[in-house]
Amino acid sequence: MTATILNLPSLYEPFSTEAKWQKFWEDNQVYKADPNKNGKPYCIVIPPPNVTGSLHMGHAFESALIDTLVRYHRMQGRNTLWLPGTDHASIAVHTMLEKQLKTEGKTRYELGREKFLERAWQWKAESEGTIVNQLRRLGVSADWSRERFTLDEGLSKAVVEAFTRLYEEGLIYRGEYLVNWCPASQSAVSDVEVENQEVNGNLWHFRYPLTDGSGFVEVATTRPETMLGDTAVAVNPNDDRYKHLIGKTVTLPILQREIPIIGDEFVDPTFGTGCVKVTPAHDPNDFDMGKRHNLPLINIMNKDGTLNTNAGEFQGQDRFVARKNVVSRLEKDGFLVKIEDYKHTVPYSDRGKVPIEPLLSTQWFVKIRPLADKTLEFLDQQNSPQFVPQRWTKVYRDWLVKLKDWCISRQLWWGHQIPAWYAVSETDGQITDNTPFVVAKSEAEAWEKANAQFGENVKLEQDPDVLDTWFSSGLWPFSTLGWPEQTPDLTTYYPTTTLVTGFDIIFFWVARMTMMGGHFTGKMPFQTVYIHGLVLDEKGQKMSKTKGNGIDPLLLIDKYGTDALRYTLVKEVAGAGQDIRLEYDRKKDESPSVEASRNFANKLWNAARFVMMNLGTGHGDTESPFPASPRPPVPASSQSLELSDRWILSRYHQVVKQTSNYIDNYGLGEAAKGLYDFIWGDFCDQYIELVKSRLQPDADPTSRRVAQQTLAYVLEGILKLLHPFMPHITEEIWQSLTQQPADSPQTLALQTYPKVDANLIDFALEEQFELLIDTIRTIRNLRAEADVKPGVKVTANLQTESEKERQILTAGQIYIQDLAKVETLTITDKQNNQSVAAKKPQNGLKIIGLTILGIVLARLGLAVGNTIYQTAIIGTFFEMVGFLYTGWFVTQNLLNGEARQKLWKQFFQGTESQQAQEPENAIAGVIGTIQVVIPLSGVVDIEVVRAKLEKSLTKAEAEIQSLSARLSNPNFVGKARADVVQGARDALAEAEKQAEILRARLRGLGL
Repeated sequence: MTATILNLPSLYEPFSTEAKWQKFWEDNQVYKADPNKNGKPYCIVIPPPNVTGSLHMGHAFESALIDTLVRYHRMQGRNTLWLPGTDHASIAVHTMLEKQLKTEGKTRYELGREKFLERAWQWKAESEGTIVNQLRRLGVSADWSRERFTLDEGLSKAVVEAFTRLYEEGLIYRGEYLVNWCPASQSAVSDVEVENQEVNGNLWHFRYPLTDGSGFVEVATTRPETMLGDTAVAVNPNDDRYKHLIGKTVTLPILQREIPIIGDEFVDPTFGTGCVKVTPAHDPNDFDMGKRHNLPLINIMNKDGTLNTNAGEFQGQDRFVARKNVVSRLEKDGFLVKIEDYKHTVPYSDRGKVPIEPLLSTQWFVKIRPLADKTLEFLDQQNSPQFVPQRWTKVYRDWLVKLKDWCISRQLWWGHQIPAWYAVSETDGQITDNTPFVVAKSEAEAWEKANAQFGENVKLEQDPDVLDTWFSSGLWPFSTLGWPEQTPDLTTYYPTTTLVTGFDIIFFWVARMTMMGGHFTGKMPFQTVYIHGLVLDEKGQKMSKTKGNGIDPLLLIDKYGTDALRYTLVKEVAGAGQDIRLEYDRKKDESPSVEASRNFANKLWNAARFVMMNLGTGHGDTESPFPASPRPPVPASSQSLELSDRWILSRYHQVVKQTSNYIDNYGLGEAAKGLYDFIWGDFCDQYIELVKSRLQPDADPTSRRVAQQTLAYVLEGILKLLHPFMPHITEEIWQSLTQQPADSPQTLALQTYPKVDANLIDFALEEQFELLIDTIRTIRNLRAEADVKPGVKVTANLQTESEKERQILTAGQIYIQDLAKVETLTITDKQNNQSVAAKKPQNGLKIIGLTILGIVLARLGLAVGNTIYQTAIIGTFFEMVGFLYTGWFVTQNLLNGEARQKLWKQFFQGTESQQAQEPENAIAGVIGTIQVVIPLSGVVDIEVVRAKLEKSLTKAEAEIQSLSARLSNPNFVGKARADVVQGARDALAEAEKQAEILRARLRGLGL
């Protein structure tokens, strides 16, 4: 097989590349699941985004995490299904349509239910594609042929089946209870759809006169308008201030209604005055007290938040307008005591964005305890499902323990209409709280049941309300697979493998699914729940529409490419479940972190181009390093592998093992970071540079061939490892690298994920090679510090006392010289300065030379000495000097052991100080126990370097002086914040360290 011409452009263009492969994958149904396929099933159902929405950063983050898992397991050989879909978002769509009608001067009641729903379906058809197409832009590997919608025919059938079963089992009932009411959407909302907000409000104190005229009691409330519905005043029966009043009555101001004083231990004696007004129809705690004491329930509120006929003169007023008017009336009548500022928590409707109103209403409820208790059994006995991170298990369990009956009816039209039909002929053609009904799977079945129960003349009307959106969403993991039918998809892919979702919907959705799944299938709907964090803005704040601090993922995709955004979002995850922070410049609409991932993609692209340019012909080869199969071969036998080949193969298989371990344990961010370090550092910056000389025309053919095979083998493995994170660029490079035919190419997405070859992992070699890399890096850094021009080669001396280190450096000498541009390299024993490369008997030669020189000097000295000695007076003088010097020399150098050893080294080995001393005009660095010395004479302009160092030293010394003066000032140290003082100390330590380094470098230049 001959090599093809390189077909990768010089620059990577993500936009056309990504669109091309997204179309290819979908057109060729690459991700279509087959329940009959071999392999252990792996299934994820997408958390269905609202059909009203558009792609936001949370969607992008979640989809990137899911797609990484799905692609990885697909390449592992699992029978994989990622099932996509959208939610009908009942309240959101309904609210949006009513706003549209309001602008037209209409209401939904004027339009009628049928026309309203036609309009809703028309809007859905126009807008549904928005978020789906945006998700497709992320390159998600979902099976779009199985796309579902919560109101489609199959899921609607599942909803009706679930409702009727629960009703027949006595787990769904209809009754009058206090519910959370949203006046904006005019619908009941569940507890999990209520958001508690802290507000600055007031606490109003009123007097309620005792009916017998003996005095009054003082009550305090944050909602004065509700006093119109009071049916009692409560005190704690153990409160000595009021226990004598229990059983008496008070006259309710304004309405003049006589109400009792009751004793109930729920009352907190420390709140307000210790007396509380009781409004059972408008407060959940009062509702419970009302049931305990058989108090009447008086509803004063209409569904739109205005007051009804029970409010007397305030009828028709908005609840907040009525609040002011009630307070004014009480003040006028002399019942207002005082008004206090009071910060408290107010429940808001998550959808309607207005304070909810506890309202007495007849609704449909799910009896939650049997479902929740069964789910708790799965958790406590089987640890199912497993939560990642584990800490969310307790949160989930506590929620299940505290759950109360679930209100599932909503006073809306868009959604699953409740499958209950009322015999309105029994209540004068109206649906009342007491109208009898039948529950059925269809209207025909309802008529059959009603005829049998009420006779042939019965008139039926279906309940106008719809089910809570979360009721249908709770069935999502199995309704999307065909339940209640036992379909092949349901048999193969249920229970699903992993649920990937945010912590904010554990209660909205996760608990609903586990309760429904446990009840209807006898199994938990997923094995693992992977809870991810939030994407925070550049300031570390949660993104929200209210703050206006959201970041549009499509804008970043348009600027940097899909792969860059996906990779950034995954790589930023520091641990499972952790929030991530996305760097963003709002003025420029730029993200440094996403730009860094774009640069990483370009680095990989350029490395691939280099590899492929060096795999073809041009150096005498006529064959590609690839056989007929699309995969590069394992490099040649270990006998032909060179040191750098064995190192990169060991590192590669270490990364294969590390990446799989991380992903298997949901360490996706750690896996992405590990790949980044290996690809950019080990492969691109090190190995490619190491083998460049072996790819030259004059290189040894065998060595070149092995380098080519190793490059191809590792690059192809890198593309597979990285594919789940960056699918588009890896697919593009792989197609070219493996020379796929244009008419029927295979796809990287369906290749086998790399397996670990333990035989190629060599920990000792990696440790040794790390020493070489550090040495190269140190020499490069020293060159940069000394402003050595890139093309200039230097002389370097490596000194170490370790024989093992010298052997490693010697074995890798060629790499050090090539990559650090070293002309002359010496590797010496730091202790005795012996050159390892040239082990010559220097000491023996030195002794012989010194001996000969000594003899010559001795003869000369004797001749001169004899002449002088024979001269009068002078001879005597020299005798005295010689005697004194001899005594001093013996005392200083021969009587002391250390001095004798030092003298010996001076004559035969050189002094230790000489060994350790760096030559003048040199720069030095240290790697562990290795000292690197680079002489600079003739290489750089010493004076220019010296001037630069002196300027930096002057700046550092000035900073030291300034910081020292600051820290010696008692006012600063005593009054400044602790973190500011510590910051100054840290800055001083850093400046002193820099100054010390600069002085050492100046000394090395001989200054």
